[in-house]
Amino acid sequence: MTNLKQTLIYFLGSVAVLCGNARAQNIAKPDDNRFTKVILQPKLEEPMQFQVLKDGSVLYVERKGKIKLYNNATRKMELIGEIPVSTEYVSKTGEHSEGEDGLQGIILDPEYEKNHWVYIYYSATDAVVNRLSRFVWAGGKLNRATEKKILDVKVQREECCHVGGGMLFDKDRNLYLSTGDNTFSRSSDGFTPIDEQPGEAPRDAQKSSSNTNDLRGKILRIHPEQDGSYTIPEGNLFAKGTAQTRPEIYTMGNRNPWRLTIDSKTGWLYWGEVGPDGSNGSELRGPRSYDEFNVAKKAGNFGWPYFNGTEAYRYYDFATKKSGEWWDPAKPVNNSPNNTGLKVLPPTVNPLIWYPYAASDRFPEMGSGGRSAVGGPIFHAADFKNAKYQFPAYYEGKWLITDWVRGWILAVTLDDNGNYTSMERFLPDLTLRGPIDMKFGPDGSLYVLEYGNGYFKDNPEAELIKIEYNGGNRKPAVQASADNTAGAVPFMVRLSSKGTTDADGDRLSYKWNVTRNGILVKISTEANPQIVLAKPGKYKASLTVSDSKGASNSKSIDLSAGNAVPNVKFLFTKGNSSFFFPGKTVAYKVTVNDKEDGSLANKRIQPSQVSVSINYLSEGFDMTAIAQKQNNFDASAQFATAKTLLKKSDCYACHAVDAKSLGPSFTQVAIKYKGDKGAEDRLTKKVIAGGSGVWGDAMMPAHSSMPEAQVNAIVKYVLSLSEKKVAPKNLPVTGTYVTNEQPEQTNKGSFIFRAAYRDKGTKAAAQQTGESIIVLLNPMVPVANADGFKGIEVDRAASTAKITTAQAYIQLKNIDLTGIKSIKLQGENINSFTIHSGSPAGKVIGETSNGQANITALGKQDIYFVFGAKGGLVKSILFSD
Repeated sequence: MTNLKQTLIYFLGSVAVLCGNARAQNIAKPDDNRFTKVILQPKLEEPMQFQVLKDGSVLYVERKGKIKLYNNATRKMELIGEIPVSTEYVSKTGEHSEGEDGLQGIILDPEYEKNHWVYIYYSATDAVVNRLSRFVWAGGKLNRATEKKILDVKVQREECCHVGGGMLFDKDRNLYLSTGDNTFSRSSDGFTPIDEQPGEAPRDAQKSSSNTNDLRGKILRIHPEQDGSYTIPEGNLFAKGTAQTRPEIYTMGNRNPWRLTIDSKTGWLYWGEVGPDGSNGSELRGPRSYDEFNVAKKAGNFGWPYFNGTEAYRYYDFATKKSGEWWDPAKPVNNSPNNTGLKVLPPTVNPLIWYPYAASDRFPEMGSGGRSAVGGPIFHAADFKNAKYQFPAYYEGKWLITDWVRGWILAVTLDDNGNYTSMERFLPDLTLRGPIDMKFGPDGSLYVLEYGNGYFKDNPEAELIKIEYNGGNRKPAVQASADNTAGAVPFMVRLSSKGTTDADGDRLSYKWNVTRNGILVKISTEANPQIVLAKPGKYKASLTVSDSKGASNSKSIDLSAGNAVPNVKFLFTKGNSSFFFPGKTVAYKVTVNDKEDGSLANKRIQPSQVSVSINYLSEGFDMTAIAQKQNNFDASAQFATAKTLLKKSDCYACHAVDAKSLGPSFTQVAIKYKGDKGAEDRLTKKVIAGGSGVWGDAMMPAHSSMPEAQVNAIVKYVLSLSEKKVAPKNLPVTGTYVTNEQPEQTNKGSFIFRAAYRDKGTKAAAQQTGESIIVLLNPMVPVANADGFKGIEVDRAASTAKITTAQAYIQLKNIDLTGIKSIKLQGENINSFTIHSGSPAGKVIGETSNGQANITALGKQDIYFVFGAKGGLVKSILFSD
């Protein structure tokens, strides 16, 4: 009976927690396709903080001093003001360097509609301070003469970094302002920067974050008054008049608090906290480094520089290189000679979420790699009554957070006490590029300001976007294509709407409008019409698809009539056209026919006008990149896989290809290790493990969750940048080629044979390019690259295919069997199989009971490996000549 009673108590308690946690526990998650990313303004210049006005316009600041307005009515960006700002640091030796300072924040007064006050936080040029000022702005240009200086935060400008600069108001019109610790941390090996040696105050965060008498490394809370002064609200960390303290302080022990938000229901303050750079912990110094997401339910001390994550540092003497005691979270003591405040500090508050460079066991959804925590808003539907794009109830009470480097948005579920419950990716297919501020607008949309990937520069990917939610009828997702986009007149083209879908399953109607020079020339209501363009010129075919409820969406394609695309063919007259075999000779012939220009055969087109190239690619290749290179094949296309991985990684946050950023350029790295045969392996391991010291004190984060093969592909690409790019020689249109093994290569890549001809064009139509490409693959094909499977359990990451049923098959399409004598399946416990041509039941062209089959067929065809019984594991398919 006692056990039953305890079970019931536990059960009822669990139910109570779940109910109290409502926050969408039993509400279905909305489909991702109900959210739409809308680009409001591309190509911004170092954007920092923004606020959305009631009419949907967006006011934001750029770090170098400009204040801009995205006008929602005109859909244009307007420069409304500019403030002189300090952005440089000058060391003791007179060396100038760019820092994080500048124009950091902007916010409207809660009663802006009445008083037209706007608050701006910037690095002043007339004093060594970061300044909070109030201006009057009623639209139009900002009048700097209206400035009222409210608060100065004294700083040092000998070394960077960490400025903070986030601002918000609470319901009582109290203004919160975040400030960074103004401390150079990279000289501390990724641990706590507490260098107490004479003259080293810029490297000692005890002067700021843990100094109760200093405004840096804090979140301040003040109440602005009508006359431009401010008062201190009740409940700050130190009562007004307390010796050796500043009453403006709400939280202390902050390193770089970033993007504040207040839960409108509880009044609790949330923010992201950018942590130090260390990858590994040390018994002599303290923990590995973490970024944090924090919550302050009341004023408190959040630990920096004595604590990071939930762990303490040890005291460290930078002069003697000796370690002292661990700091006590219940009673941290600041004995630094740079401290002007209290020595005994308030007890520390642990973070809500903390995560390292490596993958976190506690918070695995956060991934791994570089990190830079950015806070975001907490959603409550009551804050957006009747908003057009209000988020669904599933997100009620969730905290949306992001990371400047990693680019995800995570939805964090909190319980009624503000404690962490869980997190999940919001729109997993969305990757932001340097998100630096994020909040909901009056229309209910989630607005995001993207700084781009790279420090202190104008990043072309920087943009202002919003994410709209559609809880009702969704627009059709439109696809439009054509079987040909150019041709001689009369130009016959088949337009296609293939791929167009409607997430709600509504009946769709189609309308094609074809225009020439903006004048409508053809209309069709067919889904896939065939049209004829009789006159030369440039055309636009626009497809509008409407659903039965009136929602519509459009897409266009460009067409060119009056010039036929050249017909180019790369033909093999000897050898296999699917696989290469080391040391074997292939013979080829290129033919070119162009309706207007003539042909190679009639000599109106000369061989020198045809681009012919053969290249070996050691990795995956991008056929689009190949096609774009008409005169010479771009051998760097072999690194298309690596370039794609780089875009998805955090590498561009610290590196550029040619210019130095936070870390060295990729080209610098390549030159440094040129000729070092062991560099590829060492650098692959270092990128995974992280490290520092080679390029100064900048720390490279660990990438422990990134597969070694992907890291190695990136390293190969980076090291290739030291090689002098020599344009390949144009080959003859008829010839032979020996597919020799390539030195210092795995020889598991491909040979690319390409021919291309760009015609002369006509008066009415642009030039057109025709091309032909043949790819000769390595004769050992990973089974994951097969074209089709049935009765097979495929692990693409491991490239294995497990046979799970009798009569299972593996399909390869369009394989040239010329010269192929046998095919072998490599793997484990492979039983008998037969090879069929054309279909699984087609003609048998090979059979075996020992994993290898002799072949009795020629020419190109689809082939099927059919297994009589289940069992066995296939890893690769080997073709032998």
